[in-house]
Amino acid sequence: MKKKILFLCVVFSALLVTSCVKDLDVKPKNPNTILSGNLNDDPAYMEQVMAKIYASFIIAGQGANGGADISAPDENFFTTMRAFWNLQELPTDEAICAWGDVGIADLNTQTWSSSNPFLTAVYQRLGLSITYANDFIRLTKDNTDPAVMRYHAEARFLRALAYYWYLDLFGNPPFTTEDDLVGNFFPSQLDPNFDIARTKLFNYIASEVISIEDQLGEPGFSYPHADKGAAWMLLSKLYLNAEVYTGTAKWDSALIYTNKVISSGAYALESNYRKNFGADNGRDGGNQEMIFAWAQDGTNIQGYVGTTFIIESSSDAVYLRAEDFHGLTSNTNWNGNRATKHFLNVMIDTLATYSGNPVPWDTDPFFTQSNDKRVYLRVKQRPDIPSASSSGDYGIGVYKFTARLAGDDVTPSSNPAYADTDFPIFRYADAILMRAEAAYRTGDVAGAVADINRIRERAFGDASGNITADQLDDRFLLDERGREFYYEAQRRTDMIRLGQFTGGTYTWAWKGGVFNGTQTSSHLRVYPIPSEEVAANPNIEQNPGY
Repeated sequence: MKKKILFLCVVFSALLVTSCVKDLDVKPKNPNTILSGNLNDDPAYMEQVMAKIYASFIIAGQGANGGADISAPDENFFTTMRAFWNLQELPTDEAICAWGDVGIADLNTQTWSSSNPFLTAVYQRLGLSITYANDFIRLTKDNTDPAVMRYHAEARFLRALAYYWYLDLFGNPPFTTEDDLVGNFFPSQLDPNFDIARTKLFNYIASEVISIEDQLGEPGFSYPHADKGAAWMLLSKLYLNAEVYTGTAKWDSALIYTNKVISSGAYALESNYRKNFGADNGRDGGNQEMIFAWAQDGTNIQGYVGTTFIIESSSDAVYLRAEDFHGLTSNTNWNGNRATKHFLNVMIDTLATYSGNPVPWDTDPFFTQSNDKRVYLRVKQRPDIPSASSSGDYGIGVYKFTARLAGDDVTPSSNPAYADTDFPIFRYADAILMRAEAAYRTGDVAGAVADINRIRERAFGDASGNITADQLDDRFLLDERGREFYYEAQRRTDMIRLGQFTGGTYTWAWKGGVFNGTQTSSHLRVYPIPSEEVAANPNIEQNPGY
């Protein structure tokens, strides 16, 4: 079973961000704790603190049962990637959660307010990751050791990634860098005007990532560290959505960086699509498609977060039992997340999927006859979901992620409760489909079709699912990204960019709180700044429409 060397020390280390202590020679009471003042005492501390920054995106903290960096009634519930997944998936056609916890129904129906706890969780935790990164960047900026210089660049990448998610979700967050020491002050936004501030943040992220490109490791050099490929993917994603963020399209820039990824020779499509979502899905498991991911290890990185959360929340006692399909046998079958019947139509709506034949829901509930092998779905008790918070027994079950080895029905996870499956942030397939979309926008329809067919030939096993230029439009681009990246926390961003998230052009079950969906307001394309922040910080302006 794989081991994540970078993250093994996370369990034993902690970064304590402090203000200046002047001339006092402060040593931590716990020798396993690293203080800002003694970061340079041992070269091993650098890697341990880098591990802390990486881990801040995926787990609650460094202590079992109560070691969360930010206190919460359930420390797993409000970790960055678990809350982020909810914000990216639940307001779309890809997922609807049956649980009655505060804030979930609001996300299911696009009726949230600034008091939604998942907004607060992501907002606070991204800020925490930025604070950790700022401190590390400040303390290492003059270090000339090659390894430390690379870690310094990785910390700047992670900070830029956090700011990118701030940009995408909230638009105008508070802004701090390594020049802002931790202390008693109110951070400010880049500008009180939302549009101006969002453009400034966009430009900052682009310039920051470009400036560290040459300082990062070569593509694929040391997974799961961020490398040049991860930087190129972040820039590709930023420029692909530039028109949403700034009002000005940057398709040519998106082409530049997707081409860098594709031409690097460091990455490749896995022949088996499922290889990306099993326990051996990392590059240390031989997967050349994974560019950047949050590493998970059922022995050393534990918590009901990331892929463990996705697997368990998608399982139930009858239709998608985790022990049957996912390989986990402890604390299973949470019966929460499932997809809508409208997304099922996205997955199997093309003639190629069933060669023009009717979809046999009753006789083939797992869609084993589908020619598109990306379909890991199951019709549950019935495809319709009676209410936005009705039992998880209704709707379309999703079992794309597994704790087993890819294609292996026997080998379990190394831990019965926690998956070894890494959470993909950037896959090579995304570089290809982003390039296709950018090529389409710049008039290279033939190039776009070729890239899309490259992805579809992996999905279908041959050219039987290939499309022609006449079939390519905005809706096809959105649907194809849905078929490839469902449950990977991309759907909301893609739907906004391609004009299908709000409004009434496309509706799905319980959008706007209506059984078959209804149109919603365009201001929902950005989440509100949490009410607690607006009330506490006089330098924060609430987002338009809230």
